[in-house]
Amino acid sequence: MRTALRIAPAPRQRRTHPAPVRRSVRADPRWPQIVAALQELRDAHRHAVRIVDADCACGTLLIEVARHARVMGFTAIEGRGIDGSPALIGRARAAAARLHDPAIGLAFDMIDLRTALLQEAEAPADLLLWHGARPADATGMAPLLAAAATRVIADAERTA
Repeated sequence: MRTALRIAPAPRQRRTHPAPVRRSVRADPRWPQIVAALQELRDAHRHAVRIVDADCACGTLLIEVARHARVMGFTAIEGRGIDGSPALIGRARAAAARLHDPAIGLAFDMIDLRTALLQEAEAPADLLLWHGARPADATGMAPLLAAAATRVIADAERTA
């Protein structure tokens, strides 16, 4: 009796080119700074990153940053999105649920921004993405933002 020799398929190669990034995210003025900050962390031999997106809306930017960090080689990515709109947080949670990567953990919270930043100050994040409606200095948020993360990345037009 002859038996057939089964040849196992070759293991899948890990994708080495960047994941496609949504056009709206590439157009965000913070995107180049975010990519540079992630690269600095990788150059420092970091494998884990923690990112907070203050005023995250429907979570698109935070999700894309997490996906990009994964492609860059981060093996543990923790992200927290903060917004005051229940509808937007619901959309962000639904989008995050579609991610099926155990290295990425995202949470989206409907909470007052000041309260959330005070919570973050207890264990500051690596990156905090700020897209406030007014400059942080004018709202008194600058000290809270600075305490909540090692590096704050804000809209270029918002920093003045």
